[in-house]
Amino acid sequence: MTFHPKSTHLLPSTDFDIIIIGGGLAGLSLSCLLGQITGWNIACLDKDSPETQIKSDLRTTAISYGSAQILDQAGIWNTLEPLGCPIRDIEILDGDSPTLLQFLSSEVEDKSFGWILSNTDIRKTLMNKINSLKNMDHIAPANVRNFNVTEEKAEITLDNGKTLSAKLIIGADGRQSSVRDFMDVHVRGWNYHQSAIVCFIKHEHPHQNKAIEHFWPSGPFAILPMNDDEDGNHRSSLVFTEHDRSRNSLMNLSDKDFLSEVQSRFPEFYGHVEIIDNKRMKFPLSLTHAADYIAPRMVLVADAAHGIHPIAGQGLNLGFRDIGELANLLKNAYEDSTDPATPELLETYQRRRRPDNMAMVAVTDGLVRLFSNDIPPVRLLRRYGLKTVSRLGIAKKFFMRRAMGE
Repeated sequence: MTFHPKSTHLLPSTDFDIIIIGGGLAGLSLSCLLGQITGWNIACLDKDSPETQIKSDLRTTAISYGSAQILDQAGIWNTLEPLGCPIRDIEILDGDSPTLLQFLSSEVEDKSFGWILSNTDIRKTLMNKINSLKNMDHIAPANVRNFNVTEEKAEITLDNGKTLSAKLIIGADGRQSSVRDFMDVHVRGWNYHQSAIVCFIKHEHPHQNKAIEHFWPSGPFAILPMNDDEDGNHRSSLVFTEHDRSRNSLMNLSDKDFLSEVQSRFPEFYGHVEIIDNKRMKFPLSLTHAADYIAPRMVLVADAAHGIHPIAGQGLNLGFRDIGELANLLKNAYEDSTDPATPELLETYQRRRRPDNMAMVAVTDGLVRLFSNDIPPVRLLRRYGLKTVSRLGIAKKFFMRRAMGE
């Protein structure tokens, strides 16, 4: 996909209705959603330049069925869907056990559970869409130096001395959110002392649109299906979680030894595997959750409000549910000609989103602790639990619907 940048360092306006701080996937997606409200002027600020943002990223994102519907509202899903690989089935394994739980698309009206897309493709699509919106300014690079909030408006001061104002500031600036810091809200969280190593894999046989989550004592080993490349090579994305061991980290292995570790964990039906371009990246894993998502004329979404372990592949999808809810509330405010930052609107957003977010924080944290434990009684208990879910149709259907983001 080609990205068409436009000049973003000039400020055609300093007065906006809404300013979004953060140009990651959540911030850009929210920008596209709010850009549909043509009567408001929207700005999205990012500390990195567009050219820096679209550099090669080895990470992929599992876009759930529910998130795809939100991206469709943003006007980009028709472009994104052909770039993504549908997840038709999901297999869950534990250690050296056989498959303990299967989610099959045939059991959910033949719908896909989601689509695997490269983060680079998502960013390029979002930026191209933003560049086409006349009421949307993508200002990057732009570093925020300070905030000032009054009863009538919120102001931000940039490093270059420029001051921008808006009726509402939205913090979509990730786990180290400067918006959240200014709001001075308590953040609960901890370090899992794990890291995710990601890479792209080329394999001999087709993946059959199957995603595999294999739990090992060292951490989850996820294989996510991707579209074949231009030469017809079968590809998957790999997320290899390890406990932090600076001396024994998989990142310290030679390319040959790392491939050997990967091959030893791959199911046989994939055949021979290779690491594409011998590239891998490492990301630390932690949990954060803000005690409040709102303050006068300010609101948090996605990782700025909650950052979870990727064990269930729901981090960004949880953020999409935030931005979908907030965008709907703001659309109603525009249609009613009301202030987008009324206490009632912000409180409604928090009231509707906190239960879902808190539940997912608890579930993912529980799964990390359950599946990173190799004590025999615990191992037997979790295997029994997975088999029980597999046998109970109602429970299985519930988890499948949650995986789809419905």
